[in-house]
Amino acid sequence: MTDVREIHFQEVDVEAFATAEGRIAVIVPEDGKLDVSGRRLNRLTRGALQRAVASEKWGKLKDGQVLSLSFPVGLAAEALDILRLSRNPKPEQARAGGAALARAAGSASMLIAGGSTKRLDQLALGLALRGYSFTSHKTADDTPLGAAHILCSRSAEVAETAQTAIAIAEGVTFTRDLVNEPANVLTTTEFADRLEAMRGIGLEVDVLDEAQLEELGMRALLCVGQGSESPSKVVVMRWKGGESGAAPLALVGKGVVFDTGGISLKPAGGMEDMTMDMGGAGVVAGVMRTLALRKAKANVVGLVGLVENMPSGNAVRPGDVVTSMKGDTVEVVNTDAEGRLVLCDVMWYAQETYRPAAMIDLATLTGACIIALGHELAATYSNDEPLVSAFLKAAEAEGEGAWRMPLGQAYDDMLKSPVADMKNIGGRPAGSVTAAMFLKRFVKDDTPWIHLDIAGVAHVARDLTLSPKGATGWGVMALNRLIADKFEARQT
Repeated sequence: MTDVREIHFQEVDVEAFATAEGRIAVIVPEDGKLDVSGRRLNRLTRGALQRAVASEKWGKLKDGQVLSLSFPVGLAAEALDILRLSRNPKPEQARAGGAALARAAGSASMLIAGGSTKRLDQLALGLALRGYSFTSHKTADDTPLGAAHILCSRSAEVAETAQTAIAIAEGVTFTRDLVNEPANVLTTTEFADRLEAMRGIGLEVDVLDEAQLEELGMRALLCVGQGSESPSKVVVMRWKGGESGAAPLALVGKGVVFDTGGISLKPAGGMEDMTMDMGGAGVVAGVMRTLALRKAKANVVGLVGLVENMPSGNAVRPGDVVTSMKGDTVEVVNTDAEGRLVLCDVMWYAQETYRPAAMIDLATLTGACIIALGHELAATYSNDEPLVSAFLKAAEAEGEGAWRMPLGQAYDDMLKSPVADMKNIGGRPAGSVTAAMFLKRFVKDDTPWIHLDIAGVAHVARDLTLSPKGATGWGVMALNRLIADKFEARQT
């Protein structure tokens, strides 16, 4: 796993500034008023700090942005980064400030004069998230990531508060690594092995192999992987931090480690990006990691279906009819609509086995989702108003965009098949909606449910505030917030 930047909190020590190496950062509010650390740094730099905050460049900055002075006189550090930030910033401003410091620092070590600024835990989260870089397969990139030391008032209290932020950063980083890995590395077996390793942080983990899946009747899932040499698997992760016997929240993730489209082969252009088609499973894994690391007081079970969709002489064909674990038959009209075949069996298994209090599935499911919402928002479907309202509130609070989409009988009618109980696609119109309606057929009437189509937000081609281009880890923070707000609170 990619290392998360080490972040330490300690009491303010102005004597450390003169000899600190790497980079020094100081927080200055809009009015340019310097605190005790700022005044010391201003003296050491012979007034350069004060001149900088009186400059035209400073006046043009917004909260969360940085002005850097390279090789400042009077300091051993290679740069002095001046972060413009209110002493009581909003969480998103604090995160943006941390992210700006991470961009400025690169891999250099940092000494950050936080003083009495509020929400330094959120600044640390932004620092950790934006400092991410996936370099596992770059042989020339062996520069270690320098630690960050944040000097602040009441450092022990801030450090304790920041433990949750660091756990979130660990979960997001785990998700990003999984999504960024090439498919020849992250096979279904390697994916399962990485999830099994989380037993070491307190998760209970079971891996169901093909023989067990066949016995359970998961033939919809199994048909997707039957053209691949990689064995299909279902991995179940359990975190039992809530009341004994209380029904868990079930998180279900699509884990197609590579998607060629099968016999309904995708175009060659862009197919290399299909290493990210396990993004839903990656998010589930990251959330479970976060919950275990922060010792969440909730019961949550994460289930991921791991398959590879390949064309071969044994691959499922368009027109084949398969039987799901539920017992419903599905006409496979298009083998590139495979994610819903994986999810439907895992969702049914989750309900039959765990009787969850609610169920949320995540998948990079449809290109139609991207046509509808671009790369800004995840498509959100639900059969339960209180649950989806709580999720959308959590997503907004965490800055992870999500948009409520419709469900309805007319869309369900588009799935009618002349030879089976349903088709696996409903045609081009409303493709993301009909995919959700397919999944809804596998949701029991008494199960509150959300479907998240994350095709547009799991992996992006541009830098974002908290992540470089590539895998974003979208959903880990929102789902962690939802669990904290809705599923932990009622069990304490």
